[in-house]
Amino acid sequence: MELEKEIKQKNFRNAYHKAAINLIFTYNWLYNLHAEFLKPYNLTIQQFNILRILRGQHPKPATIKLLKQRMLDKMSDASRIVEKLRSKGLVGRIVCEKDRRTVDVCITEKGLELLTKLDEKNNELDKIMSQLKLDEVKTLNELLDKLRDKK
Repeated sequence: MELEKEIKQKNFRNAYHKAAINLIFTYNWLYNLHAEFLKPYNLTIQQFNILRILRGQHPKPATIKLLKQRMLDKMSDASRIVEKLRSKGLVGRIVCEKDRRTVDVCITEKGLELLTKLDEKNNELDKIMSQLKLDEVKTLNELLDKLRDKK
């Protein structure tokens, strides 16, 4: 459906303005679809992101600093998210012996099992993007990367 109909706005300042609004609107639409997908597993998108980062690090632990650097949502409180995941038994914390202020985080077997279960449902998430042809998806990725390029 066209953006104008979705948000009930007829005019934009220009094509750049419309593209920016379209990106924001589409981001929120995609975010909500992912949030609904994760809801039955009692996970937020930020928690899922941390689990995936930790799985990529496995078996090595990660620091909170590394998690913050690699998270998609840079405004998230990684320490708070890690604590939520720890209370669910999905991650563990190890206090560094050399520097007691540093905490290493690692994914637990339970966390790995949950991600494996979610991996089996990846096709459901891929269907969202499958309205685009593969060459269109490649072009979209190139354009989004170009947009963020600060040269």
